[in-house]
Amino acid sequence: MARLPRYVIPGQPQHIIQRGNNRQAIFAAEADYQFFRDALVEASLKHGLTIHAYVWMTNHIHLLATPEFDDSISKVFQSVGRKYVQYFNYTYKRSGTLWEGRYRATVVDSERYLLTLMRYIELNPVRAGMVAMPQDYPWSSYRRNALGEGGPNADWLSSHEEYSRLGRGDADRQKAYQALFAAAIDQGDLAEIRDCTHKGWALGGERFRVEIEALGKRQAASKGVGRPRKRE
Repeated sequence: MARLPRYVIPGQPQHIIQRGNNRQAIFAAEADYQFFRDALVEASLKHGLTIHAYVWMTNHIHLLATPEFDDSISKVFQSVGRKYVQYFNYTYKRSGTLWEGRYRATVVDSERYLLTLMRYIELNPVRAGMVAMPQDYPWSSYRRNALGEGGPNADWLSSHEEYSRLGRGDADRQKAYQALFAAAIDQGDLAEIRDCTHKGWALGGERFRVEIEALGKRQAASKGVGRPRKRE
């Protein structure tokens, strides 16, 4: 099946995933995460990509980010990809590709899915059994969004307006955000997030998908979405 062309709507957030080739590790030491972060921050500032949430796992990364321009995401990933592969190959005396082809991404309905997607991203280390609580994992945005921590090293993160609506001040927003993690993510939402990101569909309700199809001039959802399967 041919891959659908990517669509980018400036000003509309996207969930982006990039994996290591054959699920191999892309981070092996603390310095690797730091180098990747610095390269990402530099490229994001240069090419207009605002990052709201992230997690960097051993063999893949997740970002929730809003592009300013049509080519913001592609230029950021081209820049970071080249720079990080050169660094990683030199550091570990290896050669060849590091990434599993191109990144995967889905445009996100902010009102319906943005906060759920932030939880999905920041709970990755918990689901993987790496930590018991999201605040125990150092390479995610949870401590910034839920606890207000991070200092200068987290100043490159920007709050989305949906997050800002959680409270009138930082303390209120952080408390409300923490409360969201008391409940498990709905299994239907989990399945929808994974399916849409893997296939490149728009993540949102029917009205949102129709709007995205009109803006992006291509199909934004499976024609079978919402239709009951025939019994065999």
